[in-house]
Parts: sequence; structure tokens; C-alpha cells
Amino acid sequence: MRRDQFISSSIHHIINKNMKQLTKAEEQIIQVMWRLGKTSVKEIREELPDPKPAINTVSTIVRILESKGFVSHEKKGRGYVYFPVVEKEDYTRHSLRKIINNYFDGSFKNLVSFFTQKEEIDVQELEEILKELNRKS
Repeated sequence: MRRDQFISSSIHHIINKNMKQLTKAEEQIIQVMWRLGKTSVKEIREELPDPKPAINTVSTIVRILESKGFVSHEKKGRGYVYFPVVEKEDYTRHSLRKIINNYFDGSFKNLVSFFTQKEEIDVQELEEILKELNRKS
């Protein structure tokens, strides 16, 4: 493993280990930011569904995301642009791992079994999952 890969891997491990869970409103805003990249609070608000929250509300949530380490900013003209510093894939992995640990005894097998028993996953989807797993092994 190259030094830069090791450092990147170590940083992702630290981020994932200390990553905080987001509220529904925070998740809604970070989803927009992942889609847009560098963006202003005004642009984030424009992307939100109606009824749109007040611009001050969006600004407050973005600053909370920044304090939690999910977002950073840089000066642009008289204002700021904000951008995510946590990758969507990292947050997804963290959230899914938390669900699996809390509700399925830490077992991915128990998670899949839950969905197959409730008939929320069909045989074709299971076969696709198996194909994906076989490609990775």
C-alpha cells in the first residue's frame, strides 16, 4: 500500500469511527450538497422541496453540518460557498453499519434474511447481490 493510500485509508477510518449521526433535516441538506458540490446556501434552498424552509434555517443547518465536520466553506466575493468534506459513500457505510449493529446483531446475513422473510427482496435481487459479492472475492 502506498503512503498516500495508507493516509487516506487511515483518515477514512478515523472519520467513520467518530462520525456523528445526522438529523433528517441535516441529511436532506447534505444530500443536496453531495449532488451540487460547491454551493451557496441560496442554491441549497432552491433545491429543497416545497414548502421551502427559511434561508436562515438552511444557513443554520449548514453551519451545524460544518460543526459536525461534514461541511467546510471558502470565501467567494462577499459570501461563502460550502462543500461536503465527508463522502456520501462513507456516510452511507457508517449509517448502514450502525443499523446492522443495532437491529441485526451486527450480521449482514440477518439484514438480508429480514428482507427476504418480509418479501421485500426478490430472488433476482438476491442473485444480483451474490454476483456482486462473487466479483469482489
